[in-house]
Amino acid sequence: MASVKAVSNVLLAAFSVVSIFPILWVLYSSLKNQQEFSVNILSLPSSLHFDNYVKAFWDGELYRYLGNSAFVSVISVGLTILIGFVTGYFLSRFSFKGRNVLYAMFLFGMLVPVYGLLVPLFIEYRNLHLLDHRLFLVLPEVTFALPLVIFLIESFIRSVPIEMEEAAYVDGANLASTLFRIVFPMCRPVLSTCMIISFLNVWNEFPFALVLINSQDLKTIPVGLTNFVGQYTINYPQLMAGINVSIVPVIVVYLCLYKRIIQGMVAGAVKG
Repeated sequence: MASVKAVSNVLLAAFSVVSIFPILWVLYSSLKNQQEFSVNILSLPSSLHFDNYVKAFWDGELYRYLGNSAFVSVISVGLTILIGFVTGYFLSRFSFKGRNVLYAMFLFGMLVPVYGLLVPLFIEYRNLHLLDHRLFLVLPEVTFALPLVIFLIESFIRSVPIEMEEAAYVDGANLASTLFRIVFPMCRPVLSTCMIISFLNVWNEFPFALVLINSQDLKTIPVGLTNFVGQYTINYPQLMAGINVSIVPVIVVYLCLYKRIIQGMVAGAVKG
């Protein structure tokens, strides 16, 4: 038993090193200069070049790409949570003809690959003159985020007793008041989970932003980082500095909501 435990500890330690090293490598490589990085990509920096972050942020126009990503992410997440919450509530609380078919269609949406719709979506946007608009980039983001959000919210609300809603109706509350003043606060754990999942998907989304946005000023952060890759050379230290900067908003959002993520996943599990 002791030998098995020792082997397990060694394997876990090795797995931890393999998992953590790429993150550390990106962090310390962003503090090298281009020449030092080219000589030895794994060595520690001999001196710290924080100017890589300044150049990436201003010369590389990361500030613009961060603003575009924030704009698209905030609107997309807001619409996804609002539409997903209302839809999930009605699917969980009301029985109507075609309800199961509608729910199955939403679940099927989780199986549709993004890349399978890129070309038809691009053609449709081009014919409707919707290309190069940040606001219209929100539409596919919300569409692909909704199936999972609806599934999680619908499963969670089904586990919530309906008696509080019935009591609200008896006291004279209407449907909208009950929905947003009674049910919505009770759904905060699963809504927090949906919020962070949707934010991560939108913030890191690449294909739609690449195909539907051509203007340099409207690019989001994942597409904007490709500007550090030239035709003949790649400025790896500045690229890695840009990657580190782009991760900061994700870490902040996660730290604000991580406690509720586990609560939402556990409480929103489908019963029996």
